[in-house]
Amino acid sequence: MADRTTSSIVIGASRSTVLAVIADFPSYPEWAGQVKSAQVLTTGDDGLPATVRFVLDAGVISDDYVLAYTWVDELVSWRIAEAGKMVSGLTGSYRLADKGGSTEVTYELAVDLKVPMIGMIKRKAEKVIIDTALKGLKKRVEKA
Repeated sequence: MADRTTSSIVIGASRSTVLAVIADFPSYPEWAGQVKSAQVLTTGDDGLPATVRFVLDAGVISDDYVLAYTWVDELVSWRIAEAGKMVSGLTGSYRLADKGGSTEVTYELAVDLKVPMIGMIKRKAEKVIIDTALKGLKKRVEKA
């Protein structure tokens, strides 16, 4: 998983408001275009989701898998906990930086697939996932 795709966006809300939307996994299908469902399986001692089952349909990447989450201050990171039929590895993060009344969110993602795929096509799929998620997150947070 050496190749990672990264993108950022500034959202007109506090870091805590953005984090609350990120932690609301059951609502992901309403704003994260490729996510068809997201079910929290377990929560940590802090009450935040620890493992989440996703059903994803992102065109060339469609699958059902479980991610394990770590929540540390301005960083939400995840890794594959249970691979799907197509996705063999998945790591990523949201890094939130306070910008005085707004929050810069940087999304980093690396996906490994069980089926061979040209690196350029895989990175394009990662970029579509990231851009759609960031735009959806911004719209969802700023609407609230």
